[in-house]
Amino acid sequence: MNLFRSVRAITEASGDGVIDWEKAAESAKAGTDPGIVDLSTAEQEAYATDVRDARDRLRSVAGIEFDVPNTVQIQNRHHWIDANVETFRNVMAPIENRVAPAAPTLSRLANTGTMAVMLGFLGRNVLGQYDPLLLADDPNADHELYFVHPNVVRVADELDVDYPRFRRWIAFHEVAHAAEFGAAPWLPDYLEARMEEGFDALTAGQLDREAFRELDAAMTAVEGYAELLMDRAFDEEYADLRRKLDERRQGGGPVAQLVRRLLGLGLKRRQYERGAAFFEAVEAERGVEAAGAVWERPENLPTSEELDDPAAWLRRVES
Repeated sequence: MNLFRSVRAITEASGDGVIDWEKAAESAKAGTDPGIVDLSTAEQEAYATDVRDARDRLRSVAGIEFDVPNTVQIQNRHHWIDANVETFRNVMAPIENRVAPAAPTLSRLANTGTMAVMLGFLGRNVLGQYDPLLLADDPNADHELYFVHPNVVRVADELDVDYPRFRRWIAFHEVAHAAEFGAAPWLPDYLEARMEEGFDALTAGQLDREAFRELDAAMTAVEGYAELLMDRAFDEEYADLRRKLDERRQGGGPVAQLVRRLLGLGLKRRQYERGAAFFEAVEAERGVEAAGAVWERPENLPTSEELDDPAAWLRRVES
């Protein structure tokens, strides 16, 4: 980790865009210890076994057919930054292409520095990630599944929990997302369309509240259904894992809490909780498999109002 190099990379930001993505990634990596990914054959197989077991258990519990990506990547923190900088670039492209700041050089430096801080923070904290490759240049690209091994090891130690059990729990969570996108091949296009509608309105100086409401409702369903599935499918005790991880998310110093707010991680937690409450109510009324009807077609996604009234959603999809 070299803070001087991190700052220097930001000061060297150049180009025509509002963010110099190469320098943002360079700065983020310079300010982030990559961690060690030196796995024995047994530990590599342990990750693979966790993913396979999660797939089989989730298939059984959910009653849906899906598969996991062909390649499961065990990454260090720098690998994660490199893998995700292109995703951030794609998400920001609609805004970048239409924004003309009054002071382009100063704006580029500030934006590049902000993005470097965000990439570095996430690189140091993401445990696992199922990536459906939203807004990817290649629409036929395979989805991806990552584990940031140094973070998994560090957080298990910080929480004082058994590392193999914690690693397995993270695998179940990420494979639960694979189950959703496998059951709903239309979901990436739906999310991309809502994102693009919202960004198009913003760059035109307007706010498309409906697009963002639909995007929030869809992501709440994604997070909530994954929570329900992993809780029903995980084959070990997990209450202590969830409690300690929730406490960790809410803790940290003022800088960490500020970055979490800027990244919308508080919103993500709200989506977990609201979505989980919705699907728990559906499961109590109709069972886990009935909850899977949400992925049959886009029209079956709950509205924002239905997330707080599961009975209304059941009446609509069953009519």
